[in-house]
Amino acid sequence: MDKKAVTEKIKMHLEVLCCEIGEHRVGSEQNRKATAYAEEVLKSHGWQTETIPLPVIDWATEGATLTCRNQSFDVFSSHYSLGCCVQGELLAIHSVAQLEQSNITGKVLLLHGEIANRQIAPKNFPFWNPEEDQHLIALLEQGKPKALICSTERNAATAGGVYPFPLFEDGDFDIPSVYMKDTEGERLLLHAGQTVELTSRAKRIPETAFNVIARSSNETKKRIVITAHIDTKIGTPGAIDNGTGVAAVLVLAELLKESSAKLPIELVIFNGEDYYGAPGQVNYVAQNAGKFNDIALNINIDGAGYREGLSAFSPLELPKYMLDALHEVLWNTPELVEGLPWYQGDHSLFLQNGCPAIAVSSQWFIENMECQELTHTPKDNLCVVDYERVAECVTGIREFILLL
Repeated sequence: MDKKAVTEKIKMHLEVLCCEIGEHRVGSEQNRKATAYAEEVLKSHGWQTETIPLPVIDWATEGATLTCRNQSFDVFSSHYSLGCCVQGELLAIHSVAQLEQSNITGKVLLLHGEIANRQIAPKNFPFWNPEEDQHLIALLEQGKPKALICSTERNAATAGGVYPFPLFEDGDFDIPSVYMKDTEGERLLLHAGQTVELTSRAKRIPETAFNVIARSSNETKKRIVITAHIDTKIGTPGAIDNGTGVAAVLVLAELLKESSAKLPIELVIFNGEDYYGAPGQVNYVAQNAGKFNDIALNINIDGAGYREGLSAFSPLELPKYMLDALHEVLWNTPELVEGLPWYQGDHSLFLQNGCPAIAVSSQWFIENMECQELTHTPKDNLCVVDYERVAECVTGIREFILLL
């Protein structure tokens, strides 16, 4: 299949995922449509497919309101938070040290400044959970405030391009929470000690999502696992995060079935990378407990195909023969470059279990990870995608696998 044909197939898959289906957050009907589409495509190319059900929650809100002495403030329901209708004394907290020394029981807390400068790791997130975040959550749960109002700035490193961002995005954390812009927080700070009234019309909805796994054969020893996450954040069609990754896997399914790859291939469509509990990733780790030595390599595609710059293949703990093969592909393909190491993706779970990995992405995505204003927002749509860049990633991955 030539580059033009690969590019057209990439475009077709992306139009289905990002336009016909649109936002497909975990737990939503659109998410189930997306995974059903992926499974159908994989089956059509002759792969042995398996769908793994995942118990999750969907989430919905009809908005939030905050008032104090006849003044209104713009607030948003924190994603996956419980709803509330409360009134109470507003207590402003700017640091963990202040929180440790404050009586917060029955209060409505305004978290601002230092304590709200980055997104807090979800309570039960299995792959990254700093002690300081666990400590903060424990203090809040022990203190039992009525609700939290979180005043946040920009922080692309932990929240993508969203501004303001929900400080807590956690379906396991049961203190109702809303968030607002830092500028709105400055207005509200003037009312500390006064009574505020807060309503958040949000609810959690038990649902099911799915991982999709496809295999080239029944052989699993020394297999190559190619991964991409299919879920999007709330409010975004998720073009480069991560429609391009899923489209790449679906086209690779066709190309690799036609090829003479010497190692068994497993294609994994993960559900949950952009979700507070990473259910698809947790399930996969449990499925493969004690068997990660059967995996020769993970190739994870996330953030590929941005319209500016080249595509980047980041090698992570590769043995020499794999690194040599990768360098040969990069030498023969000037559109692809070796990327800097980065760990904010599904390849990390393979590295944590002793497997080498290649993270396939865009130079732009890697180099601007901590300052971009695109991902997790409505701006992450097909206008930012260069379909040829995605096709080049697909061709490079195929050539690399054939060299092995």
